[in-house]
Amino acid sequence: MTDTSKKTRDVTIAKAKGRPMLTWVGKRPLSRVTAYPAQAIERFELPSPASGRGAGGEGCDWSDWPKNLPHGGLLYHGDNKDVLAHLLANGFRGKVKLIYIDPPFDSGADYVRKVQLRGAKGTVKIDGEDYTLGEQVQYGDIWANDNYLQFMYERLLLLKSLLAEEGSIYLHCDWNRSHYLRLIMDEIFSPDKCRNEIIWKRTSARSDSNFFNHIHDTLLFYSNGDNPCFNELYTPYEQEYIDRYFSYKESDGRRYATIDATQAGLRNGPSGTSWKGFNPASKGNHWKVTPDELDRLDGLGKIYWPEKEDGWPRLKQYLDETKGRAIQTIWSDLKAVNSQAEERTDYPTQKPEALLERVISASTKPGDVVLDAFVGSGTAMTVAQRLGRRWIGCDINKGAIQTTAKRLQGVMQEQREALEAKGKQGKLVAEEAAGPAPCQFGFSTWRVNDYDLQIQHNEAVELACQHLGVTRTRTDAFFDGTQGGRLVKIVPFNHPLTPLDLEALRAELKTRPDEERDVLMVSLGIQQDARQWVEDYNRNRPVNKLHLIELRTDRKYGGIIRHEPLTADVSVSREGDKLVVDIRDVVSPTIIQRLNLEQGVFRAQIADWRAVVDCVLIDTRHDGRVFNVALSDVPERKQDLVQGRYELPAPPTGSTVAVKIIDMLGEELIIQAPC
Repeated sequence: MTDTSKKTRDVTIAKAKGRPMLTWVGKRPLSRVTAYPAQAIERFELPSPASGRGAGGEGCDWSDWPKNLPHGGLLYHGDNKDVLAHLLANGFRGKVKLIYIDPPFDSGADYVRKVQLRGAKGTVKIDGEDYTLGEQVQYGDIWANDNYLQFMYERLLLLKSLLAEEGSIYLHCDWNRSHYLRLIMDEIFSPDKCRNEIIWKRTSARSDSNFFNHIHDTLLFYSNGDNPCFNELYTPYEQEYIDRYFSYKESDGRRYATIDATQAGLRNGPSGTSWKGFNPASKGNHWKVTPDELDRLDGLGKIYWPEKEDGWPRLKQYLDETKGRAIQTIWSDLKAVNSQAEERTDYPTQKPEALLERVISASTKPGDVVLDAFVGSGTAMTVAQRLGRRWIGCDINKGAIQTTAKRLQGVMQEQREALEAKGKQGKLVAEEAAGPAPCQFGFSTWRVNDYDLQIQHNEAVELACQHLGVTRTRTDAFFDGTQGGRLVKIVPFNHPLTPLDLEALRAELKTRPDEERDVLMVSLGIQQDARQWVEDYNRNRPVNKLHLIELRTDRKYGGIIRHEPLTADVSVSREGDKLVVDIRDVVSPTIIQRLNLEQGVFRAQIADWRAVVDCVLIDTRHDGRVFNVALSDVPERKQDLVQGRYELPAPPTGSTVAVKIIDMLGEELIIQAPC
């Protein structure tokens, strides 16, 4: 597998044409965006049950798939703006049939992923409580309103360009910003493309409001063209409704309801004539079917004749011939993911699979492409895989990518085992299949714009602010907080402080002519030309003087970046025609630090090193670039542990075996050994 692009390219974006138009400070159209190359990072592939090879399912048509990408799911790690531009530049313009996004709601909450050590319940306790390795920040859903609207505006413009003419988009939001987002959707897609505003009752009660509690989310459903793909869905009738409406029974117990055989409006044709002495015109109506058809139905016993002499004949509607109740725009039958749900991943904004199953089933057919640009815990991708759709997912958060990849590996294993158990070859026949045949038995993980931060910026900001005694400023779109009488700006840790960062600061200060406070710039490192820039800037400056903290070298504050990496004791050996990988110990200093315990106490409490390990992946022929998963040990339940010892078919002599260990906080360690 090679990089999908060696160079950056500019991608044009269609203008928004709808009305009305929402205005905010800093609103900028997105007419062109740079598409960065993508680097293949990891590949998971199961042999197809039919052919024994290949990740693409035999029942799927891949002829419209870009030639430079492998058949199978695509999972991208990076800013979704970069990822969407990359997809446009690499053959997906107008190819996506369904987009589901569950973006930040701007609800004033910091979402965290709760992480718990593996093992039997009760084995990891401190002070009598189940120990939860509390708070790995996913994203801070606390943005200035204008920044939030611009963020969503740009991404929705990109998403529209990816959507097929018959495609649809569902935007999942809540009451905080649904009115703004609907206006933006109207502008981009046009108001007449709004198909539904769906209300999902996600809980029955809450107690966090002084007024009426908010117990619902909103899904804004728009189409790209005039004839979107749509499959009407039904839910079974409730027993109370059946008893009340289908109250009649045939002699064999078959239930039915009676419905009017006429409908409003006079007709000149046969349906407007008399039948067995009943003239529909006398009521200003006509028959729903012709008299000949009424004769046929009567002969089959499908006409209901009331006992009273003047009662009009009615049609019989049998319960077993009805599809159920057509699903409408208020969804109160789908429950949120609770603490006991098997699908629970402990991702803070996880949505239930049943919700995504309804969305995907309604707006796609098997084989269609589904895209989620805020993949989170991977529910949309998991359901798309189960329903036989192709899929693309992306997220800026590495933990989200890891969670999604782990879920998908489990689903694909289940699907393959189910097909093998049925003893089928290739695509199952519809009568016997539990659902559509899988489109793929593998997926690849990519990084766009070389996006591989060791620490998410929002988590870095929280950590740095705590370490430096900075008071966070949640409402400032540029500065992260204050320290004493100084403004504080924390430079993203994926690069050193550069003159470009400083020019951005200068431009920001020009927009605040009344701001006289000094500014503290915090960075992981500082380029030499940036130091000179600051010296020149500060010379004879009475206000807005710049102060620098370089965390790599600062004696007072440098402790924030002292990171002890994950370590492991792993042996790789040959035993005959078998490859044996034996993991004897794993130590995660980061977890120890999070627990705020001394290592000796921690090790005494965690008797089994496997409690800190989330999953183990093995590549038996690692090429140094893409990690091809030959074995995946992903325990299904939280109380289950990885095996630790593995036997695989031995690769050719001289191959490099790579073992990837991911701990419960998402830190990765890759150990390579010759074999």
